[in-house]
Amino acid sequence: MVTAAHSLPLPDAPRPRFPAVRHLGPNWYACVMGTAAVGTAGAALPTHLPGPRALCTAVWALSLILLVALLAARALHWTHHRDQARAHLLDATAAPFYGCLSMALLAVGGGALSVGRDWIGVRAAVALDAVLFTAGTAVGLAAAVAVPYLMAVHHRIEPHQATPVWLLPLVAPMVSAALGPALVPHLPAGQARQTLLLACVAMFGLSLLATLATLPVILGRLLTGGPLPLALTPTLFLVLGPLGQSTTAVGAFADTAPGTVPAPYAGGFAVLAVLYGVPVMGFALMWFLLAAAHVVRAGRRGMGFAMTWWSLTFPVGTCVTGAAALARHTHLAAYEGLAVCLYAVLVAAWAAAAVGTARGLVSRALLAAPRPAAPAPRPATARTTSGAVR
Repeated sequence: MVTAAHSLPLPDAPRPRFPAVRHLGPNWYACVMGTAAVGTAGAALPTHLPGPRALCTAVWALSLILLVALLAARALHWTHHRDQARAHLLDATAAPFYGCLSMALLAVGGGALSVGRDWIGVRAAVALDAVLFTAGTAVGLAAAVAVPYLMAVHHRIEPHQATPVWLLPLVAPMVSAALGPALVPHLPAGQARQTLLLACVAMFGLSLLATLATLPVILGRLLTGGPLPLALTPTLFLVLGPLGQSTTAVGAFADTAPGTVPAPYAGGFAVLAVLYGVPVMGFALMWFLLAAAHVVRAGRRGMGFAMTWWSLTFPVGTCVTGAAALARHTHLAAYEGLAVCLYAVLVAAWAAAAVGTARGLVSRALLAAPRPAAPAPRPATARTTSGAVR
């Protein structure tokens, strides 16, 4: 006998609140990073004209607005879509982007002290930078440990899946190392200044050694596994991040060391800025051309816009600041010209990424659920090859 309860309609499942942020991943912080890089890299150029500096300050203010908006949106994401947030952590392709949160905080904080002080004052800039530097460094150090741990324990990764995205959580401490020295003069002389400077040097070593251990895996996959998928091709520029940022960092150490550490070490930092920065910048230029060639190839094969286009911004910005640091310490016009040329590339890349992102937001295509990936083709073997010949 059918009961009355069975005839009642089943209640509809509750609709999740704020559906627009359900698929808003940590990769969106790259927008903040790239925008802040346009402002801070422009301020680091050898030219010192009032007009461009005002524009750089305006771009930094935009990055601050974007950071606040994204922090709010991501808070809604974690509050109302925790299942999706956990899925991002357990996804080998999404988890490395948690390094972007750290670098977004650090980039906006560093920009406050380099250009934002023109509008908000030195005291407010120092306070804002101190808060964002502390938060960004804590998140970056946590990501540098947690993400590789998740990749080793929870993710199931094959060698052919290696991409430059793996560098994101590892380069975050290098950003702290490059931007931390700007806060040193605002601390009490003595132990406080020395501690912060040497902590930055320690983070420099942490990030550098982790990058040197990971980069051969990425290069090996590129050489033996063929080009990256079209949408991932711009991520090749992420390799420039640790290269340019480490060059920027050693230059910042050399600028800050006099009066902070004893004279022999201060002189050593000045030597390191040149002996380290020159060869690393040379490798960065080689990789820049290699990555650019891959992007041109992908464009000819129909590469459309994706959020990976933001990979063309912040890493190039680090090379701008790295070249500007070498220009200061070598007094060579060649590095001044290099910094200006790279900055032109940065502005063009930022404009392209910003326009594409704006169009994707208006059409809501960028906030839609990702399409399921097509199954990867089976690798050729001796058995399949011989069968094909027959």
